[in-house]
Amino acid sequence: MTATDQSWWPAPEARAASARELGAEAAGLTTRALARIAAEHPWFGELDAEHRSWITVVARAGIDGFISWFASGGEGADPSAAFDAAPRALARRIALNQTVDLVRSTIETVEERIATMPESEQLPLRIGILRYSREIAFAAAKVYARAAEARGAWDARLEAMVVDAVLRGDADEAVVSRASTLGWLATPDIAVAIGTAPADPVRAVEAIRAVAQAESLDVLAAPQGDRLVVVLGGRLASTTELVATVAAFVDQFGPGQVVVGPVVHSLGEAVSSARAALSGLRSASAWPQAPRPVAARDLLPERALAGDGHARRALSTELYHPLADAGDLIDTLAVYFESNSSIEATARALFVHPNTVRYRLRRIQDITGYSPSESRDAYALRLALTLGRLLG
Repeated sequence: MTATDQSWWPAPEARAASARELGAEAAGLTTRALARIAAEHPWFGELDAEHRSWITVVARAGIDGFISWFASGGEGADPSAAFDAAPRALARRIALNQTVDLVRSTIETVEERIATMPESEQLPLRIGILRYSREIAFAAAKVYARAAEARGAWDARLEAMVVDAVLRGDADEAVVSRASTLGWLATPDIAVAIGTAPADPVRAVEAIRAVAQAESLDVLAAPQGDRLVVVLGGRLASTTELVATVAAFVDQFGPGQVVVGPVVHSLGEAVSSARAALSGLRSASAWPQAPRPVAARDLLPERALAGDGHARRALSTELYHPLADAGDLIDTLAVYFESNSSIEATARALFVHPNTVRYRLRRIQDITGYSPSESRDAYALRLALTLGRLLG
């Protein structure tokens, strides 16, 4: 029997008689359907009175809808109208599988009543309830699909608002509350990674989210103009591990460098991580050989030369001042550079043994994390010497 085959429909008078018989018991059928749902599905008893009443309305609308649909020969009623009786908010409270339970229990209740009717009426009614239940199932799927699309679109807008607040430094308690509705937890460590946006940022964000979740990290991500901003939260042990994590999804960004900001400890502080990442992204072209992704700290020299005051102060306070407070290390470093990085020449100029110079160079690396003998580190240390003297 095809979907368009109408041979099973009884005559209009017979349809009307069956519909009147079922319609007279619509209230009782609704009551029995609700009793069946309560007995078979524990979730119904956990609902508040308001949501239980709305389910009652939907069940009654479905039964009345079937009766009208059958009486009209399948043309007088829209099966999907059963869900129009309830507010859209019901779809957020009642899961799709629970709606399936509701539909199945209501149909089974109607089928039990059909089984008590004269045999001549049963076959058309059974075929009718099967056809009608199929349409109800499609209607339920559409309702939840629309709700999911709306919720997804709203979540995306909300996530973009939170990311924008992080970039602007406006991540107050209200923003933290909004982030929590997106699944963001009160994570101990937070960092921001920024790169160019890909052609399909929606797909890229989902791929990034999958990688981050596999690493037990929270993630907020959204395109901001031509940039893609990713806020990561969780236990971020070190910048090296953080960069390695970003490397796992770096291909989701567009072409160009991806810069990872320093680790901070709250969304309110995340603006400093974002600021460093943005500064690094703007100045990354000055270091073509930089790895991808790269930590914003590794771009301190380029950022300082590009006019980033935070980078200049970082070179001064984090590299120059600790060495200046450590005795002869500043003088040793300056003479080492003036001596073309020759340990022997430095020792002669300072009237010390070469091993003393080697010891001091190791101390410089221990204090700053930068090795004077490595060309890239030496570049940062040279600039730190100059900025430290300029900034006092």
